[in-house]
Amino acid sequence: MTRTYLRPTGFVDAPFGHDGKVARLAGGLLWFSAVEVSVLDGGRRVSAELVSVERLESEIEAMAADVVQTWRLLTLARPPLAAGPRTLRLDQPQVVGIVNVTPDSFSDGGVLEDPAAAAEAGHAMAAAGAAIVDVGGESTRPGAKPVWEGDEVKRVLPVIERLARAGNAISVDTRKSEVMAAALGAGAGLVNDVSALLYDERSAGVVARAGCPVVLMHHKGSPETMQQAPQYDGPVLFEVYDWLQARIEAAVAAGVDRSRIIVDPGIGFGKTVQHNLQLLNGLSLFHGLGCPIMLGASRKRMIGALSAEAPADQRLAGSLTLALKGADQGVQLLRVHDVAETVQALRVWRGMRDAALTPG
Repeated sequence: MTRTYLRPTGFVDAPFGHDGKVARLAGGLLWFSAVEVSVLDGGRRVSAELVSVERLESEIEAMAADVVQTWRLLTLARPPLAAGPRTLRLDQPQVVGIVNVTPDSFSDGGVLEDPAAAAEAGHAMAAAGAAIVDVGGESTRPGAKPVWEGDEVKRVLPVIERLARAGNAISVDTRKSEVMAAALGAGAGLVNDVSALLYDERSAGVVARAGCPVVLMHHKGSPETMQQAPQYDGPVLFEVYDWLQARIEAAVAAGVDRSRIIVDPGIGFGKTVQHNLQLLNGLSLFHGLGCPIMLGASRKRMIGALSAEAPADQRLAGSLTLALKGADQGVQLLRVHDVAETVQALRVWRGMRDAALTPG
C-alpha cells in the first residue's frame, strides 16, 4: 500500500512579493515556499521530491483525495482553543507551564509535593506568561511505576482548585478517567493524556462528555519499558504521523470534537535520541493532521545525551533551542519547565516575525 505525505519546508520571512508562490502554515506566522512530497510503500520511503508551492497548487486537484485533504489541512487556520476560563489564540506559539506534584518526576520530582507550593509555582508561571498550567500527579518518566488513581487525585486536586480560583487556564496531565473527571470538576479545562486515551477505556467518554480539549500523545510501550531499545518498522516520522492520525479518528468516533484535539509527537516516549531528532527536524509534517501541535521537549534526556550528560536541571539552553525549533515549524503549544525564559525567547522570536511581516 502506497501513501503520500506532505511536509512544509522552504520557509520565508514574509509573503510580500511572493503571491502564488508561498502558503501560510496553519493560519500562523509562518509561510512556506516548498513541500517535501514523500511516498511510502509498505512503510518504506520509495521517493522524496521537493515541490514548489506554486507547482503543487497548480496540480493539487489532479492528485488523490487524501493528498488534497492533507494540503487543505496544512493551510487551514486553527480556531482559538477554549481552555476553561481562557480562550487561546493559536496563530502564534503559546507556553504551557509544567507543575509536577510527584515525588519521582525525572526533572523536579519531590520539589512541589506540597499543594500550596505547587499552586504558587503555577501562579508564578501564569504571571510569567504561561497560557496554560499543566498539573500532573503521576510520573511517566522511563521506568516509572503506575500510581493508584485515588492517590493521583489527592495530589492534583488541591493544586487545581487553588489555581482555578485565581482564574488560570489549567490542564491535567493524566492517563486515568477518574482523575480526568475529578480534575475537570475542580476547574481544569484541558486533558493532557500521554496514552492518547488508550490507557483507560473510559477516558474518551469523559473527554467527550466534558467537551474539553484533549492532547493525544504518541508513545510506544508503557513508561516501565518504553526506553528499552525502542524500534520502528520504517521512518519514525511517518509511523508516528500514522499512529496519531488513527488516534484522532478513534477519538472522534468516541464523540470527541475534532476541533478540540491537540497532537503531541511524544518526544522521549519510546524513542532513541536519533528518533527524537528525526521527529524534531520533521515537526511541520504533523500540521497535515489538521490539529494544533504540542511539543514537550523541555529538559528531556536527549539534551543531556547531546551535551556531556548534563543533568536535568542544567538543560535550559538545550530546552530553549528545542522550543524555538518548534516555533520555527509552527508548533502552537510548547510545554516547558522554564516558563519565564521560554516566554522571553518567544517574545524575541515574535519580534523578529513582526518585523519581517511589517512592510517596509
